[in-house]
Amino acid sequence: MLSRAKPAISATPPPANASTLDKKRKVPKLEHFISARDYTGAITILEFSKAIGKFDYETQLWLGYTNFHLGDYRKTMELYQSMLQDPNCDPLINLYLGCCFFFLGMYKEADEAAQRGPTCKLQNRLLFHLSHKFNDEKRLMGYHQNLQDVIEDQLSLASIHYLRSHYQEAIDIYKRILLENREFLAINVYVAMCYYKLDYYDVSQEVLAVYLQHFPDSLIAINLKACNHFRLYNGKAAEAELNTISEKISASFRFADDLIKHNMVVFRGGEGALQAFPTLLDVIPEARLNLVIFHLRNDDIISAFNLMKDVEPSTPQEYILKGIVNATLGQEQESRDHLKIAQQYFQLVGGSASECDTIPGRQCMASCFFLLKQFDDVLIYLNSIKGYFYNDDTFNYNYGQAKVAAGAYEEAEDILLMIQSEKFKNEYAYLSHLAKCYIVNKKPRLAWELYLKMETSSESFSLLQLIANDCYKMNQFLYSAKAFDVLERLDPNPDYWEGKRGACIGILKQIIAGEESKESFRDIVTLLRNTSNPQVEYIVRIIKKVRSLRRLLTNRNTNVSHPISSLRRRTGFPFDICCRWCKEKVSEKNLKWPI
Repeated sequence: MLSRAKPAISATPPPANASTLDKKRKVPKLEHFISARDYTGAITILEFSKAIGKFDYETQLWLGYTNFHLGDYRKTMELYQSMLQDPNCDPLINLYLGCCFFFLGMYKEADEAAQRGPTCKLQNRLLFHLSHKFNDEKRLMGYHQNLQDVIEDQLSLASIHYLRSHYQEAIDIYKRILLENREFLAINVYVAMCYYKLDYYDVSQEVLAVYLQHFPDSLIAINLKACNHFRLYNGKAAEAELNTISEKISASFRFADDLIKHNMVVFRGGEGALQAFPTLLDVIPEARLNLVIFHLRNDDIISAFNLMKDVEPSTPQEYILKGIVNATLGQEQESRDHLKIAQQYFQLVGGSASECDTIPGRQCMASCFFLLKQFDDVLIYLNSIKGYFYNDDTFNYNYGQAKVAAGAYEEAEDILLMIQSEKFKNEYAYLSHLAKCYIVNKKPRLAWELYLKMETSSESFSLLQLIANDCYKMNQFLYSAKAFDVLERLDPNPDYWEGKRGACIGILKQIIAGEESKESFRDIVTLLRNTSNPQVEYIVRIIKKVRSLRRLLTNRNTNVSHPISSLRRRTGFPFDICCRWCKEKVSEKNLKWPI
């Protein structure tokens, strides 16, 4: 830098180009801002005209138009109300005011304003939408019949189809309009929204790209793209998309502000949900549903139920969430009424023509049959969608339980071991189902290790009962005896002694048959002597005789075809009858055999 020879700045500025000076002197016109969709710039021009006293009727209309398109419906409403103070005001302004009321959620006021307006296509469209908001089906059909085959009316009809979840019907209308009017690029956004609702996120992206090529700064289009990324990838990818547009818009741009605020919370996994969602209830329909989901994920079932109890479901998402809330509360409170309501909601969604072949629809039918305990039917539906949920812990949790109930223990074990969530892995339902899989799959040691990792509680006691009984049924007597031994020490119930005694005799029988190692003799004696029962010493003496006799038979290399019969003759102890009797006695007692 110290050796610079050439000056960085010319001492005399170059002469100004005449065309450049003309552009600087030229004041931008209102039409320029409108065509560029720069409504903030247009409002600046109009407010300047108002300040210098040029606020005629046309200027007021343009100011209302620009504020409306900027999303400032309140200011537009106030402008139209002031215009209507003039007795000579065009009655059409009543319809414009009704549109403002509609977007502000003031449907009663919108209806009154629309009725004061002149009879025209705009009035019919506005009243058509208001009838949908009022759930007045008869009135809706009346205005539906007045719709004509013009673009504005057909777009209104398509939007009602969209709001009523008839997405394919809406797509058909939009595509027909696009075939005749290729220049109406914004309709691609509406088509993309329909495909998004149908869970065709990749198709939605392709259609949306057509519009974004021409208008890359469209907030609605960018928001939809972010939502697609959220479904296809993750929240971080979606948030990155929204940040690109959030950095460009000015602070005065309030359009879709609530929508962006809502979606940011969703993309961040619920961070800030309690601050954002309550203020958006009944403003954005999804806000209530997402707040319910937030409460469910945080185990606040009562808050979730209170949010949904007065909701009359009208969309599949609302029906599904009502079902989930009732199912969760029903399981928590062991309420058959709530479980029955949940089952009915799931059946309504899964059996509907529009949802039966969708992923949520099949999940609903699986949930319905799960509550009805028809697990073979559950697996039919879960098998059809498992490819979409390979690494989904919630899906695998339910899928694994259904496999256990259907007796497919090897598959169930593999599915349950895929679960990564520590919350799920610490639940008793998970531990009990996995333990049952281990026992049936001849891995009782792993089931016993599950118990050893648990802290002492009612759930660990239940798991012990499962291990004791299921291992007994599967002839895995060593771990059955260990479990009965711990149960007996925790609760001196004579049933546990009988179970332990039968299991110990079962071990002895397996040692004699060569199915168990001789080192288990020591385990039997130790387990038996943990009980202060007069039968213990008698059984221990017999075990010692058997052990000595077995050693003698082994040393003499005696070929015994029926070892139990031989030992019965030599010791006088009826091993076969005892084993059978103990097993029957355990099953006769009130020991539960959990699923």
